[in-house]
Amino acid sequence: MRKITVLSMITLDGVMQAPGGPEEDRSNGFEYGGWTASYGDEAYGKAIEQELKPADYLLGRKTFEIWENYWPEHGDFWPGINEGTKYVLSGTRNDSDWKNTEFLTNIEQIEKLKNSDGPNIQVWGSSELIQLLLSHDLVDELRLKIHPLTLGKGKKLFGDAGIPAAFSLTESSITSKGVLLVSYDRAGDVKTGNAGA
Repeated sequence: MRKITVLSMITLDGVMQAPGGPEEDRSNGFEYGGWTASYGDEAYGKAIEQELKPADYLLGRKTFEIWENYWPEHGDFWPGINEGTKYVLSGTRNDSDWKNTEFLTNIEQIEKLKNSDGPNIQVWGSSELIQLLLSHDLVDELRLKIHPLTLGKGKKLFGDAGIPAAFSLTESSITSKGVLLVSYDRAGDVKTGNAGA
């Protein structure tokens, strides 16, 4: 079985849209692309470096289309991105010139992929896909960079269709710019009770 890890840069109010640059994703009139730019430091850079190790990737179509126009020519920055298999969930695309790309059309194919042998799978961007994975309990790990700002509007990491799920903190640190670097592993069911009793 392969581990599915969601890696996301988010704001305090859960926005994950267009962290990298002004033109990354302007859909729905989003005006704050590149909101992570002022938060880089040595610790942040080291965290990114660790996350860019070779893996396979599961992407939504919109994120894939951003990537396929950029990463084939910039693989020197991300070792392995062109060699790793890109699995793309899409109802409209079924081919790409980017090598090592396979298209999936439904959640059942993702479940089959997760239960297969092979490298672990990373999910970057792809807010709708992440919410679908969470609603089907297919996320094994959340690796989040929580930035100290709110944006109000934009695509968010968590939607309303998720399932109740507990996670356990496995790693945590804070950068000099106040970004929380945290990792959570899936940890069973939600437990309830009387607070303070």
